[in-house]
Formats: sequence, structure tokens, C-alpha cells
Amino acid sequence: MYFEDFEAGQCFETSGRTITETDLTMFSMLTGDWNAIHADADYARTTRYGERLVHGSFGIGLAIGLLHGLGVFEGTAVAMLGISDWRFEKPLLIGTTLHLRLSVIETEPGRTGKTGRVGRQFELIDGAGEVVQRGRSDVLVRTRAGAEA
Repeated sequence: MYFEDFEAGQCFETSGRTITETDLTMFSMLTGDWNAIHADADYARTTRYGERLVHGSFGIGLAIGLLHGLGVFEGTAVAMLGISDWRFEKPLLIGTTLHLRLSVIETEPGRTGKTGRVGRQFELIDGAGEVVQRGRSDVLVRTRAGAEA
């Protein structure tokens, strides 16, 4: 989709993705974050959650990956402009299935007419329909004129 195709109020939803033990281990390996709440099952059983937690930042990466599956920015996204106001509403647990609800908050054309900013709200939602994480991430998107240039 091009910049002109987006408008405030649009909503897109992905299919689900279940978080696995492998996800937790690979994310720990990638980041080097082996905090006991993620890596030590005995310790985690003593916490208020009673089990290991998946890294909160894994949710951000998962949301972006799920977004890619929608295909709405395929070939037109120029750059992600940032991530802000990200909230961890509920813990991420192994075995939880999440899907992404992406809402367009606002659009703003660029000065050159070749791109525009699309303001987006991300919500990771669990099987019970509850928001587990949410945040904003705006993206710079090509216009049709920008694609022809």
C-alpha cells in the first residue's frame, strides 16, 4: 500500500503466533540476557509468576515480524521512524499465542511529495483478547509519485 492508501482509523489484524521455549532460548542467546527470570526455572517458580518470563523486548520484535506478514508495507516502507510509548501490560509466557492489531493513528504528507509519515499503534493481543503489549511506531512510506521517481 502507498501513503495515499492509509487513513486514520484503519485497522489490520494478523494471525496468531505461539511463543515457544526455543523463542525464549534464542532471544537470550541473541541478546546475552540470561537474567534468572528468563533462564532459571527453579528461581522463576519462586516469583509471583511461578514460571520463566519471555523477555518483554521479544514482544517488540514479534510485533514487527507479525506486521511484515500483513504485507501492507511491502515495497513501500522507506524507514521505521522510531518506537515510543511501548507498554508491557502483561507478562509474556511460553505457550501464549499472540496476534497483532495494527491501527493507523494519523497520516502526514512529506515536504517533497515522495513520502509521507504513517502513525501506527501496535497492540499484541493474547488468546483471551487482552492486550499484552502496546506501543507506537511511525513509518515513512512512499507515495505513488515517489514510487515512480
